[in-house]
Amino acid sequence: MLQTALAFNGTFTAPHREAAYAGRRILDEGGTAMEAMVAAAAMIAVVYPHMNGIGGDGFWLVHRPGKPLTGISACGQAAGLATVDWYRDRGHVAAIPTRNGEAALTVPGTIGGWDMALSMVDNAKRFSVSELVSAAVAKARDGIAVTANQSICTLDKLHELAGVAGFAETYLIDGKIPPAGARLRQSRLADTLEELGRKGLRSYYDGDLAQSHAAFLERNGSPLRVEDFRHYAPREVTPLSVTTREGTLHNMVAPTQGVASLMILGLFDRLQIETGEGYDHIHGLIEATKQAFIKRNRDLGDPATMTADAQTWLEAKALDNLAARIDMNRALQWPYKPAEGDTIWMGAADRYGNVVSFIQSVYWEFGSGLTCPETGVFFQNRGAGFSLAEGPNQLQPGKRPFHTLNPAFAKLADGRVMAYGTMGGEGQPQTQAAIFTRHARFGMPLQEAITAPRWLLGRTWGASSTNLKLESRFDTALVEKLKTAGHDIEMIAPFSDLCGHAGAVVLHPNGLCEAAADPRSDGAAL
Repeated sequence: MLQTALAFNGTFTAPHREAAYAGRRILDEGGTAMEAMVAAAAMIAVVYPHMNGIGGDGFWLVHRPGKPLTGISACGQAAGLATVDWYRDRGHVAAIPTRNGEAALTVPGTIGGWDMALSMVDNAKRFSVSELVSAAVAKARDGIAVTANQSICTLDKLHELAGVAGFAETYLIDGKIPPAGARLRQSRLADTLEELGRKGLRSYYDGDLAQSHAAFLERNGSPLRVEDFRHYAPREVTPLSVTTREGTLHNMVAPTQGVASLMILGLFDRLQIETGEGYDHIHGLIEATKQAFIKRNRDLGDPATMTADAQTWLEAKALDNLAARIDMNRALQWPYKPAEGDTIWMGAADRYGNVVSFIQSVYWEFGSGLTCPETGVFFQNRGAGFSLAEGPNQLQPGKRPFHTLNPAFAKLADGRVMAYGTMGGEGQPQTQAAIFTRHARFGMPLQEAITAPRWLLGRTWGASSTNLKLESRFDTALVEKLKTAGHDIEMIAPFSDLCGHAGAVVLHPNGLCEAAADPRSDGAAL
């Protein structure tokens, strides 16, 4: 059984233990949470390639003592050639393809986010990029031990990915799916990380790497060109916020679904539920989720094309109106069909008082699947989330797509600060709500709050049903009461990947750092 990690010189949690080790090493050597996170982000791109990579996007919430909470939106824009007509001319009328070159239409932003996060280091010795990525370079060159999670995922998705350029030669071994425990070497990716350490992270966008990637993408049907890489820059943003009885809660700005995560907790706060783990707690969060998702699905997109700032959705009157629609005795019918997603979340707290909530993603498992043989980088298919129809998420050149990614952060009224999050696409806001209410409102210990049984409204990880899924560890009487209220329930495994790979770190006013990891993942809290 996992135990909460406690220390005064820093804690780190990640869904793969090698990433947690990489982050802890930097903290142990006097580094900041930001530096530790870059080291772990490089490592997890190597050891958990089905879930994330340096060909994807990233988002950060960075807490520094005495400074406002800062957000980093490292989300790449659509290619200059990426228009609705460009796709229709290629026979795509209803939707953008989800695999191969045409799915790789947004610039990978995560490396730019690493660069911006490192520029915020000002209270400790700054490690060089080369030092931060060195462990990941060594691991990629020597070979990772393939996890059961990766092996199963590869088997499940191979029919979509086998014919995509570069995928088989990079992620299969002798043309076969690597079993759990197989050694998978990624020497080209090691070379790429080494080059970033030598030439600097910006070289990903304006150096030889950008030239190689742009040429490869063009040869394989992507609209991305070298100019798109050169024009990319991450954005420093002011996170969204909502106040509840627990304190001030924060999340990432549009085009992420961070506003939905905050809406769920703001709506739940208005239900005045005083005890956890019973019908009122679970039903209340599920119904708050439905109200938040209805608003999100209708109006969320690139902030440049939204009719109102997402922060206005969190105003008291707006939340009061939505909360009034929640029936605590009856489930709202739920026909919504969400999107898939694959992601990692990691958290860090250091001895200096810095706390980081970080998420890195390639959208679907292995993203577009398109893998550059020269660099070992595969490219996200985040742009497949654009719509070809009119609306706030309609494809346009330079536009940023809707993101399920949303790192969470809270400044609690008792002086603690909490960073938390998960992978899981549609499940991210739901898992965040479960963890936060269990720990911050109802006082459940941090590790117990993550281990406790969870639920998922809708689908993720390739499941096609949109009903309410409950891990089988829930009390049978509670399950029956939810069914009586009208919830369409499906029971799933007691510890199911469908419910995400979550984690959390908490920094106490006395400097104590606390961290917890998810038993559903291959991770650790150290």
